Amino acid sequence: MSDLLLELFSEEIPARMQERAAEDLRRLVETKLAALQLSGTAARSYVTPRRLALVVEGLPEHQPDREVEVKGPRVGAPEQAIAGFLRSAGFASIEQTEIRDTGKGSFHFAVNRVAGQAIETALAQILTEVLDTFPWPKSMRWAGHSVRWVRPLHNILAILTRDDGERTIVPLAWALDRDTETPSVLEANGHTYGHRFMAPERIEIPDHHEYQSSLRDARVIVDPAERKRTILTEGAKLAASEGLRVKEDAGLLDEVAGLVEWPVVRMGRIEPRFMALPPEVLTTSMRTHQKYFACETSDGKVAPFFIVVGNTITRDGGVQMIAGNERVLRARLSDAQFFWDLDRRSNLESRVGKLDERVFHAKLGSVYDKMERMAKLADVLVQFVPGAEPFAARRAVLLAKADLSSALVGEFPELQGIMGRYLALHDGERPEVAEAIARHYAPAGISDATPSAPLDIVAALADKLDTLAGFFAIREKPTGSKDPFALRRAALGVIRIILDNGLRLPLVPVIQAALKEMAVLVMNLVASGQLPAPAPDEALADAALLDFFADRLKVFLREQGVRHDLVTAVFALDDEDDLFRLRARALALQGFLGTDDGANLLVAYRRASKIVAIEEKKDGAAYRDAVDRDQLAQPEERALAAALAETGEASDALLKAEDFTGAMAQLAKLRRPVDDFFEQVTVNVDNPDLRANRLRLLAQIWTTLNRVADFSKIEG
Repeated sequence: MSDLLLELFSEEIPARMQERAAEDLRRLVETKLAALQLSGTAARSYVTPRRLALVVEGLPEHQPDREVEVKGPRVGAPEQAIAGFLRSAGFASIEQTEIRDTGKGSFHFAVNRVAGQAIETALAQILTEVLDTFPWPKSMRWAGHSVRWVRPLHNILAILTRDDGERTIVPLAWALDRDTETPSVLEANGHTYGHRFMAPERIEIPDHHEYQSSLRDARVIVDPAERKRTILTEGAKLAASEGLRVKEDAGLLDEVAGLVEWPVVRMGRIEPRFMALPPEVLTTSMRTHQKYFACETSDGKVAPFFIVVGNTITRDGGVQMIAGNERVLRARLSDAQFFWDLDRRSNLESRVGKLDERVFHAKLGSVYDKMERMAKLADVLVQFVPGAEPFAARRAVLLAKADLSSALVGEFPELQGIMGRYLALHDGERPEVAEAIARHYAPAGISDATPSAPLDIVAALADKLDTLAGFFAIREKPTGSKDPFALRRAALGVIRIILDNGLRLPLVPVIQAALKEMAVLVMNLVASGQLPAPAPDEALADAALLDFFADRLKVFLREQGVRHDLVTAVFALDDEDDLFRLRARALALQGFLGTDDGANLLVAYRRASKIVAIEEKKDGAAYRDAVDRDQLAQPEERALAAALAETGEASDALLKAEDFTGAMAQLAKLRRPVDDFFEQVTVNVDNPDLRANRLRLLAQIWTTLNRVADFSKIEG
């Protein structure tokens, strides 16, 4: 057995790309090894700012011999076709082929026995392919080479170590100019390099067991998880020395660990005069611009200290490093203080008019136009959000975007909404209005909490629904994987807000209200030629947007264990656009179909629907009218008709009361009479009146079940 160690040593890899690159390297190599029957027993990858590394243990010494077969022409085919096949297969005569019956005739097969490659040869081929096709989000050429990498690649360490300790260099050559066959600038070797500043010397690596320890001696921690632990541990010690703790920030930790190969953690101070700034300004200045970790007190307040992570051990113990970072932060916070003082000289409402100078979208007008549409939509939404006061909701929406014209948001765009809250409070606005301004962008992501206060909900829904309606009205909906305006995220935000708060909000009238505000705008765009007239068969925007919500809801509920086809079945009901009720109905339906009664009733539904559909097509008639009870000849017919009438009436009452589990229990009572009907009753009898009545009875099964959901949409 052999173990592979691969290291790709380059200029600095952007931190945001590192984790994915390490995973891609492991995945690609493992996949290609498996395809050649050379899988190892274990594989793990590592990444630092300057290197991608991979260890694969337990590789076989040799690829198994294998047969490669190619299907040729049919036996008796023209000589020209046979001759061409033999040439392509490298065979001298037809006798070298095998004749096989494929079930569609006898064909010639060329079967070549291919000897397996040695592991070194196979790895050279595999690694070349991986390097050639590595899926960097962005890559570059350098030094006139035709190959691409994320940053200039300087060295390739690729060694195989066998069980007996023998060390072999993988015969890999990359960055070869294949047009002129000039020598490769990068040939695999057995060495790497240490820390750029503290140990830049060349290091020979004997095997993968000593790889990490050798680099540790050269001031490089290869494992990103270890670098993160070091940052957390050392940061916590420094913060604890001042009675503080480091503010948790997983995203920043990932980024900082991707910026250093040898974390050196220090603590700096923030001047007391800056502590009067809003805490979000302090943390954003530190996090976004300087990559510092904020410190906080035990009650969660921002403390006048920060944690900074360097990449070099200095002789003075970090004194100059700390002083330099404090100086940079002081300048940044001085600017923030100036902007904060400037913004408070005028109230938030005075900034609303300036939103007309900001383009939201070329076809959808300015941010001011969007704000006006949101205000009208808020008047509709307050009817469905308990506790939302109409005047306060409109006030919150009118001021929601005003802070975009503030100097502080211009410097720190991440603080939009948040600064609006502080400025609103400074102006004496009601606290709930100020909070709605801050929360109207939420949820910004899948992990972000949804708004829960009434005004927050109205403002957030108005913003997202206007965006969705606007882009659907101008036919800019997402296609495939492309979603430049984040409409999927907006729709998911609407769904989460509704479901998390148990809102009874009917989507159809709300969507129509949002689109109504777009009607004149769209007409003007079409008249001016900026937007083509809709095709005759093109779906209306409201139907397209409702379908879009259905698709997003399927994705959301699937993550909660609800089958997507059940969401489709419930959404297909004409009057079902209440997402909270829809989820409850889909969950009850899933529980019902998981029982024997439910599964068997679904089979019966399909059987009945198929029979009725076939006979209706054959007769050119519809059997959807009422059953004639006087023509119910057999006991099983009468029992089914009675059960359908009873179940239909009971389930209707339960559905109206939104007791969906109870409605499903009523449906379960149909199983026995439906089974008895199919076992004892013949539908296609000679008597035409009796036959038609039995078809109407079968159609009643379809009608009764479809009161709960469209069972024709259920898969499986």
